[in-house]
Amino acid sequence: MQDTRAASTTTSSRSDKGDGLTDQAHQALLARLRNGGLASGSFLSMPMLVEELGLPMAATREAVKRAEASGLLRILPKRGITVMDAGPETTRECLELRAMFDCEGARRIIESGNDFPLATLRAEHERLHDAAATTMTAGLPDVAIRTDLSLHDALARGLDSGLAQRLYAENRDRIAVIQNTRPFLADRIASAMREHLAILDAIEARDTPRAMSEIREHLRHTLRWWGVYLD
Repeated sequence: MQDTRAASTTTSSRSDKGDGLTDQAHQALLARLRNGGLASGSFLSMPMLVEELGLPMAATREAVKRAEASGLLRILPKRGITVMDAGPETTRECLELRAMFDCEGARRIIESGNDFPLATLRAEHERLHDAAATTMTAGLPDVAIRTDLSLHDALARGLDSGLAQRLYAENRDRIAVIQNTRPFLADRIASAMREHLAILDAIEARDTPRAMSEIREHLRHTLRWWGVYLD
């Protein structure tokens, strides 16, 4: 009988290396989508993307397939890829999905009494609200995005479901692409922080109906900011 142990070890090593490069390419691709390096609607050929990421073609191709499965890209056979469209319909769907996660996360947090970083979130939101109400600095929009995400991320952790959190994370990346299409203005930062603080007040009061109402109100105002109006 032929001894295949050495061959198997070599094959496994190559496979692990390939998977590692694919993971690396996927993370690099996500980073560029999140920070606006690859903007909504932009087109790239596969060689262009390989050069952009600085990783092998095979790994880049697999990373693109993963991103397409998450709705972040669309593969155009024999042409290249386009970054997801951040139009009104996509914006509405992504933000409504996030609100669904927010509502369920808030309900579980309130009803379970599990740990929730209420004081930390409140302090961060109040600090940003005050900053936006006084002086708009160059770095404030980036702080606003991080602070905005801090509440949504905390509510998603309250779901206590690995599958739900993975779906939330995929949608979070899609929303990042949308957010990069328009910079935050001071008045929207201030109003968004007030809406978030109202959600935090409801969670602190352990009032589930009120928390869900405030989340839906935040959704309505956020959609209007993006030019999407609910019927």
